[in-house]
Amino acid sequence: MSKPVTDPMLRFVDTDQAYPEKRDPKLRTEDFQEIADRYPEEAAKEQSGRCSQCGVPYCSVHCPLHNHIPDWLRLTAEGRLREAYELSNSTSTMPEICGRICPQDRLCEGNCVIEFSGHDAVTIGSVEKYITDTAWAEGWVEPISVGPEKGQSIGIIGAGPAGLATAEYMRMGGYEVHVYDRHDRAGGLLTYGIPGFKLEKPVVMRRVERLKEADIHIHENFSVGEDATLEELRQKHDAILIATGVYKARDLRLPGSVLSGVHAALDYLTASNRMSFGDDVPAFEDGTLDARDKHVVVIGGGDTAMDCVRTAIRQGAKSVKCLYRRDKENMPGSQNEVRNAEEEGVEFVWLSAPEELIGDGGAVSGVKVQKMRLGPPDFSGRRSPEPIPDSAYEVEADMVIKALGFEPEELPQLFGAPELGVTRWGTLRVDHKNMMSNLDGVFAAGDIVRGASLVVWAIRDGRDVAEHMHAYLKAKARAARAKTTEPQKDAA
Repeated sequence: MSKPVTDPMLRFVDTDQAYPEKRDPKLRTEDFQEIADRYPEEAAKEQSGRCSQCGVPYCSVHCPLHNHIPDWLRLTAEGRLREAYELSNSTSTMPEICGRICPQDRLCEGNCVIEFSGHDAVTIGSVEKYITDTAWAEGWVEPISVGPEKGQSIGIIGAGPAGLATAEYMRMGGYEVHVYDRHDRAGGLLTYGIPGFKLEKPVVMRRVERLKEADIHIHENFSVGEDATLEELRQKHDAILIATGVYKARDLRLPGSVLSGVHAALDYLTASNRMSFGDDVPAFEDGTLDARDKHVVVIGGGDTAMDCVRTAIRQGAKSVKCLYRRDKENMPGSQNEVRNAEEEGVEFVWLSAPEELIGDGGAVSGVKVQKMRLGPPDFSGRRSPEPIPDSAYEVEADMVIKALGFEPEELPQLFGAPELGVTRWGTLRVDHKNMMSNLDGVFAAGDIVRGASLVVWAIRDGRDVAEHMHAYLKAKARAARAKTTEPQKDAA
């Protein structure tokens, strides 16, 4: 007689993939709340139990943080949720944020072994969100455990994901931590760049408050180069981390790009997110950055473009079109985000490139669009778009949003530090063995080193640079102690 099966795993053969149910598209476009709630407990267990517990967990391999995904899926399936949270939290400072905004379809879930076998991937991101949201609700998220005070301080420039991750790890190590950010709230793109329907702001703010409660000093409205130069901060702290991210918008460089009604994506998203905080935003209130009753055209195919089109829908735009020069299969953004946008009423105009912005009385009134086709692959491996002769046409537009990506600002000039080394792309030049710049004790991490990338990579860089900074500060303290004992040796 066979024994009953008690192992909660390997259920993918008889349990279908099921994400948390999304709200009706019409209802969700009326607010900026997240479009799906977390799993009920039984659904989280059931979906976690679909994990095959494979010998080589490709989900972990392809996660930049190398999270212990199969292990916390098993713990969730077994109902050992607090242990699942502690394991998830051991490799990530923001697991519930990554669960919400990581492109799982390109990372963990896209490399799930059962996905390859035709059974659909385990819903890793949704389970990750469920685990830590539950931990917050149950009071399992404890204050940061601060180690013995080292008597050394560090300054972190930039309160985005890389800077905040480093701040947490360094404070755990017993260092005095000061974070300097030019905005009035910490979080960087998490706070002002990503809309609430993907990442509700209280989720970010509770992380920031946890850092402040650990006596991490966050100096908001602080502009390095104006309130203090980089050199002045170096004199104040034993080590510096530059984690500013990249905020300079790539420009269109097309005729008509200076017309009114043409906006950078981050300006548009920041105004919208500030409104969600209840801030006074004159450029929104006077209609400049409000899409209501406008024909909106967003140019670009990445996740920022998806954020813009979905924001415009929620603001009550008459129509929202996304122009992208390649086809759907070759766009850089998340396919899940494209699907959400299509459900909400966004029109995607594939294989179309802007040729000129058309004006009427100094304001944008349309976009001249060139139809494209895909030619041979370029250096990135994607097929290069090329124009189809005599195929141009016009699209009506009262607002055009440029979502073409971001480049580094000129930090040496901005920080009053012309000696700070940069690459030919404007990113900071570092020794990748220790993540230190050409200036002693000045480290760099996140997008300002790697270029515009994912939040999860910024968190990984923040974790890695903390180890290098700790090693540097430990050696610095050892050298200082040796120096103070030298006169005593001479006297002896």
